[in-house]
Amino acid sequence: MNQLGDKYSEEKNIELLKSSLDGNKDALNKLVKIHRPYIFNVAWKFTFDPQDAEDLTQEALIKVITKLSQFKFESQFRTWLYRIVFNEFLLSKRRKGDKQFTDFENQGKRLDSIENATLDESEEKEYEELAKELRYRCLSGMIMCLTREQRLLFIVGETFGVDHNLGSEIFGMTKGNYRVKLHRARKELINFMQQKCGLMNPKNPCRCGKKAKTMHKNGHLTEDQQFFNVGYKTKVADYAFQNSELVADIVDKKHLELLRDIPAKDDFSKETIVEEIIGSNELLDFFELN
Repeated sequence: MNQLGDKYSEEKNIELLKSSLDGNKDALNKLVKIHRPYIFNVAWKFTFDPQDAEDLTQEALIKVITKLSQFKFESQFRTWLYRIVFNEFLLSKRRKGDKQFTDFENQGKRLDSIENATLDESEEKEYEELAKELRYRCLSGMIMCLTREQRLLFIVGETFGVDHNLGSEIFGMTKGNYRVKLHRARKELINFMQQKCGLMNPKNPCRCGKKAKTMHKNGHLTEDQQFFNVGYKTKVADYAFQNSELVADIVDKKHLELLRDIPAKDDFSKETIVEEIIGSNELLDFFELN
């Protein structure tokens, strides 16, 4: 379910919130589970690394739980919740992805340093899955080259398709400022893709399959090291608006298709510290949720 799209139910969220504030652990758990997939998948694109994304998701959800009793029912719950979540993202510590992907210039040099190996027809098939993994990594790495604010605005506004009305509310800025900042982030990313990505411009020499062969032979890309192309059926597109006028009017469809084809995770069966908090009467009392 897209928590920010047409299927979102403010009434259902408020119902679960009120029940949570009355001490209903099941309602609190349901509220967390509604929003966790979206938060994780934005965090994944924001950090590049799935484990870092899991850690950041837990930190954001814990922050939300500690503040639930402060919600005044004077605004939409989703606006209030995601403002807390995304502020936590922006203020979080620097992680591996921040240090690995510093800017577009270095990303370009990194791509240029990987040889475009020769591929025959049988090898194109052989390296097809690894090429997908490399493409997802490369696209995600490009997003990482934006500043933190640009990155988050782009992920939320373009990749996940949140329109300027809701986006400006969540980020606490005017619609005009939101549009300008989003445009700048988009322009930087698309300019780089046009200059380097062979999928966007056939004149560019970069080819995912050829570079995947080189990285595989060097031991830097193997079948058991994949963390994007791991069989998830859900795609970022499943979380995106279908009627975002900003995206439809301005963004080149091919760029958008590539970015929204990146896998997304929707299976969260593993128990985490958030579930432990929900199960603790002492902690819920402390956060005024009991």
